[in-house]
Amino acid sequence: MTARSRPAAAALAGLAASALVLTACGGGEQAAPGGDDKIEVVASTTVWASVVQAVGGDSVQVEPIITDPGADPHSYESSPQDAAKVTDADLVVFNGGGYDEFMAQILAGSGRDKPTVVAVRDEPEGVPARHPGEHDHTGHDHSVNEHVWYDLHVVHEVADQIADELGRLQPARATEFEQAAGRFEQEIGALEGRVGEIAAAHQGKKVLVTEPIAHYLVAAAKLQDITPPSFVNAVEAETDPSAAAVAEIHNAVGSGQAVALIYNPQTESPVTRNVRTAAEQHRLPVVEMTETLPEGRTYVQWMDAQITALQNALNQNR
Repeated sequence: MTARSRPAAAALAGLAASALVLTACGGGEQAAPGGDDKIEVVASTTVWASVVQAVGGDSVQVEPIITDPGADPHSYESSPQDAAKVTDADLVVFNGGGYDEFMAQILAGSGRDKPTVVAVRDEPEGVPARHPGEHDHTGHDHSVNEHVWYDLHVVHEVADQIADELGRLQPARATEFEQAAGRFEQEIGALEGRVGEIAAAHQGKKVLVTEPIAHYLVAAAKLQDITPPSFVNAVEAETDPSAAAVAEIHNAVGSGQAVALIYNPQTESPVTRNVRTAAEQHRLPVVEMTETLPEGRTYVQWMDAQITALQNALNQNR
């Protein structure tokens, strides 16, 4: 795996403040598209593009930069064409937290102030944002776990902010955007209810992860992540885990303590593939959770399928 570089940390810090940051920049002076013109929105990934589409409907033309379901956004390098799309957009939506830093780089280099929604979640005081024992090896912002689309509350907050920005760009449709965001939040609320059911039935059950992509979902489901920190630290740093770290996670897989392995195929390596193979050999259910949407799925459909897969895996070990 290629080591991640984080040269845009300063640029991103200028776009996102502390706590939950949903930043709108320059919306007040941006000329709004008129009449029936679609609002041109560029999102970093299909995840946030889907949220924009849910709120904007037929009034928006949304283009995600990363569309390959197998791509790893951590290491994506933008092209001049990507930069042109971002620069020309009426609204830009991205993840923040060092996850899709190429967006911050493009915005910083464009010299233009435009409406921008950045989703960043800081943890409450005393609550670890990342796997216990993790350290900063990559240079990007480790004050938060950047996989915030697995925090359903953050997602509906982002939808609200998108509705606000779209309403500023097309005031005549502001109520429509607000209502669409409300409908989307009802769907998110249904997903939160599903996660609550998992927590009620399986609280305290132990899981392993190949990286903490679903940290917020695991926490909301009140599951216990017992992945050895030494292994997670190495995977997050995109370095080869030590022999001791590999042995430690294989021992955890074989111990019978965990009831499921959460696996991210988009950051797969020979080491993580071996962990998956070991899990399958020990009949430990493997739940795939990814960085971006499968083709043809909306955010809600995708997240519902992943929650269902997790619930089914846990039910195998009642």
